[in-house]
Amino acid sequence: MRRSSEFRGVAPTLLGFGGAQLGNLYRETSDDDAMAAIDAAWDQGVRYFDTAPHYGLGLSERRIGSGLAGRPRGEYVLSTKVGRVLDPSPATADRMDDGGFAVPALFRRRFDFSRDAVLRSVEESLGRLGTDYLDIAFLHDPDDHWESASTTGIGALLELREQGVVKAIGAGMNQSAMLTEFVRTTDVDVVMVAGRYSLLDQRALDDLLPAAAERGVAVVDAGIYNSGLLSRDTVPDTAKYDYADAPPELIERARRIAAICEAHGTTLSIAATQFPLRNPAVACVVIGLRNADQVESAARRMTASVPGDLWTDLAAEGLVRL
Repeated sequence: MRRSSEFRGVAPTLLGFGGAQLGNLYRETSDDDAMAAIDAAWDQGVRYFDTAPHYGLGLSERRIGSGLAGRPRGEYVLSTKVGRVLDPSPATADRMDDGGFAVPALFRRRFDFSRDAVLRSVEESLGRLGTDYLDIAFLHDPDDHWESASTTGIGALLELREQGVVKAIGAGMNQSAMLTEFVRTTDVDVVMVAGRYSLLDQRALDDLLPAAAERGVAVVDAGIYNSGLLSRDTVPDTAKYDYADAPPELIERARRIAAICEAHGTTLSIAATQFPLRNPAVACVVIGLRNADQVESAARRMTASVPGDLWTDLAAEGLVRL
């Protein structure tokens, strides 16, 4: 798997392994499936793994740490996130997590972008991951916490970067507007945008991507299937978009894109996988993966041949912006 352009000594592969599913997102993933997924990713040449404490209350980090144990640390890129501190919660240990993950509620999440919280979060993540440094640390979803995230949060990450505990720093969000402010006003190296630059949604073209290109900030593109709407070659009526039922007009738009893809001898999912990398500001895409079959499917989509006139024909129909 080819590497992206380097930033701060970090060069992710063009396809990154998203770790939310290994935290039992929505449903349980077995330990065997999780380890097989990591092994399959390694065999396919994937060398970028992204996770967060939020994903399964630390389960994703522990599994990724276990799956990568024994592999040469300098050969892969590892990112995690800060800003959602995990506080032990014995009072809820007999319940299931209410944050979307099928795990016991042994901890509760608390947004905190203070210096102490960021330092604590990184230290705990390093322990779960079994490593002594992070390649990338992202501020995680600071939508309602701009003031603290952009000051004490970024400040703590800068401190860790200077110490070499973290190589590159940034923020990860489901919106592009605030990420653009991070790019313009703070010393970030990379940002992760989820769902705002995809085959169906190119809002990041209006702000984030040009700002990142101007400032030399790398963009990691996640959520490229828009919660599944673009992940299948035939779009069902029950498709999801941004974690909710997809509006009929978006289902119809996706079906129009799928028809043009088919006419060009390719599929909607292949086009959705490769489209973001057409923009030079995008360093790589991250796809959430649960088992070995999903890994192998994602790798095939990434390397499949796509005719160049597909993009111009989609643009001519007003379905994408290039």
